[in-house]
Amino acid sequence: MLKGKNILIGISGGIAAYKTPYLVRLFKLAGASVKVILTDSASQFVSPLTLATLSENAVPSSFVNEDDQGSVSWNNHVALALWADIMVVAPATANTLSKMAHGQSDNLLLVTYLSAKCPVFIAPAMDLDMYKHKSTKESLDRLVSFGHAIIPAEDGLLASGLSGAGRMAEPEHIMSFIVNHLREGQPLFGKQVIVTAGPTYEPIDPVRFIGNHSSGLMGYELAKRALKLGAEVILISGPTSLDIEDETIKVIRIRTAVEMNKAVLEYFQDSDIFIGAAAVADYRPAHVHDQKIKKESFANPHIELVKNPDIIAGLAKIKKHQFVLGFALETQDVLKNGTKKLKTKNLDAIVLNSLEDPGAGFGHNTNKIQFLSKKNGLKSFPLKSKSAVATDIWAEILKEL
Repeated sequence: MLKGKNILIGISGGIAAYKTPYLVRLFKLAGASVKVILTDSASQFVSPLTLATLSENAVPSSFVNEDDQGSVSWNNHVALALWADIMVVAPATANTLSKMAHGQSDNLLLVTYLSAKCPVFIAPAMDLDMYKHKSTKESLDRLVSFGHAIIPAEDGLLASGLSGAGRMAEPEHIMSFIVNHLREGQPLFGKQVIVTAGPTYEPIDPVRFIGNHSSGLMGYELAKRALKLGAEVILISGPTSLDIEDETIKVIRIRTAVEMNKAVLEYFQDSDIFIGAAAVADYRPAHVHDQKIKKESFANPHIELVKNPDIIAGLAKIKKHQFVLGFALETQDVLKNGTKKLKTKNLDAIVLNSLEDPGAGFGHNTNKIQFLSKKNGLKSFPLKSKSAVATDIWAEILKEL
C-alpha cells in the first residue's frame, strides 16, 4: 500500500519525537519516499542529521536557509505539500494540534500542513491530563471534521512519571493504522482472495520429479495487486524462487498438486475470489521410490501415472458466492479450448494465453492474454509486463463483480 508513495512527516516538539527515526525507517523499508519537517523545538529532541540520513533528504525546520558563505534560500512549503501523497504529523503536541485546528501558521510545519491536499494522519502525544483536557478534545474533533485521521494515543508510562493515555502510538502501529486506513477505501476491502501460483513438482524419487517451466510470476503479481486493492490475500505457491516482501500476504508453500488442493480447500469456503494461476501438473507417478533410482536399474524406464485432482473444477462444483477465475495456457486453438474449459469447469471467467505468442506464457516477464467471461464475453490485450497484466485482470474482475 505504501510502495511508491511520497510521505511527508511533520515532527513537533515533544519527547515522543525520539521514536520518529524508526518511523522513517519503516516507511522507507515499505518502499515509500520520505521527507521530514521539524519545528524548532522538535530539533531539541531528535537530530536533523539522523532524520536526513534515514530519509535520504534534507530536513528543514525554518522558512529560510543560510549557508556558510551567507547565501540565503527559502524552503518552499507549497512544493513540499504538493509533493506529498500522505502527510503524517507525529508527534502532534497539544500546542501543534491547537494551531492546526485553528489555522495558525507560525512555523514551516504548519504552513506546509495548510497547503497540503493529501490525506493527513495525526498522532497525538502529551501527558495524560493534557490529552484528556476539553481543549485537546475540541482540537481533535475539529481536525476530524476537516477529514483528517487521528491515530489514537496509547496507554503507558509517560515522561512525567505518570502512567495513562497520552503516549504517541508506536511507529509500527502508526504504519499499520495508515495502511489499514488506505485499504478501507479500496474496492476489495473486506474481501478474501486466494491466488495459486507456480508449478507443482510430482516426485518420482527423492531426486527426480515431473514438473513444468512456470516461474510463478503471474500469480505473484496478481496477489500483490489484490493487496493494493484492499483484499486479504492468501497466496498458495508451488516451488519458485520468488518471494513476497509484504508480510500481510499469507503465503502457503506447497510442492505437489495434492498438497495444493488440500491447502485450497482449507481456505476456499471463507474466500470471495479464487484465481487459479498455478500450472498444476495433470498427472503424478503412481509410485514414488524412497531411494534414488539407479541408472542401471532404469535402463528401460516406465513410469505409471495417475491423474491429479482438477483443483479449479472441483472448486467450481462446491462454490456458493465465490468468483472463480481459471487460466489456460494453450499451444493451439486457444479460444476454442478456452471456451470449452470455461463451460465444462463451470468457471466465472478464464484467462487465455498462448505459447505461440512471443513473450507470453512461461519464462517471460511479459504476457499477452485474452479475458473470457460468461458475463462480458471476450476482451483481448496486447503484450505487457506481467505486473501490468495483473492490473488488467483485476480491472476485468472488478467489472464482473
